[in-house]
Amino acid sequence: MLVVVALRRVDERAEVDPLTGRVRAAELPAGTSTADAAALELGLRLAESTGGRCAAVSLAPAGADELLRAALAAGADEVLRVEPAGAPDPRAADSGAGTARALAAAVRDRFGPPDLVLTGDHSPDRGTGATPALLAAEFGCAQALGLVSLDTALAADGRLRAMRRLDRGRRERLAVPLPAVCSVEAAGVRPRTAALPAVLAARSTAIPVVPAGAEPDLPRITAAHGYRPRARELPAPAGTDPLLRLRELTGAEQRSDPPRVVVTDDPAEAADELLAFLRDKGYLDG
Repeated sequence: MLVVVALRRVDERAEVDPLTGRVRAAELPAGTSTADAAALELGLRLAESTGGRCAAVSLAPAGADELLRAALAAGADEVLRVEPAGAPDPRAADSGAGTARALAAAVRDRFGPPDLVLTGDHSPDRGTGATPALLAAEFGCAQALGLVSLDTALAADGRLRAMRRLDRGRRERLAVPLPAVCSVEAAGVRPRTAALPAVLAARSTAIPVVPAGAEPDLPRITAAHGYRPRARELPAPAGTDPLLRLRELTGAEQRSDPPRVVVTDDPAEAADELLAFLRDKGYLDG
């Protein structure tokens, strides 16, 4: 069984400029997210229980080599770094489709078709969580996204048992056929700590690198600025007197009720005050 874990190098403490949207990420603290770390741990457990292989891959520049060495130290059998094609525009959003296409092509060429692909449910750096679904489309296999638990052994029917979070606190139990792409949350999974000899051995390991395919032409960004809402349209004031028209536009002569502060320890009294306010404003009838 071949289990491939897709890892993303992120800085969870990155800062975003509120005006330009530019992300400022530090190189030293960058690593993997907690969700990706959980995916790697589950991949290692599945490979161990089935006697298969676990490979870690990442679409990232050379700075991600340390991330892949950490995966080797944790027990991954193989690693692969996919070098992005060209320097991305930091003002543009990441292309989940391009990431999935590059990873799928590299995995097929290096390892062959995988039985299971594991990823985190989303990345904290502007991630939308769409890449796992796009990976499933590239491999043409089943998908199970947003899992809160995943069994680390195959069931008797050759499927994986998993549980997914639904709205309103509900859960959905799944029997996932292989091959499949699964994205997992970090809940309930404690990544292992690599042994010191494995960490030292991984430091001198050469990380295999393959280039990503050419990205499709993306829209060219000529300028970037902060969001500015449109001006609110107001009806024209009545009359011809400029002063009265100005007062009507600014609401200077409109009566406003002073704010009222109610302090009470009685929950019933507080509820009565809230209901009275909603009735007065027309939100409740009677």
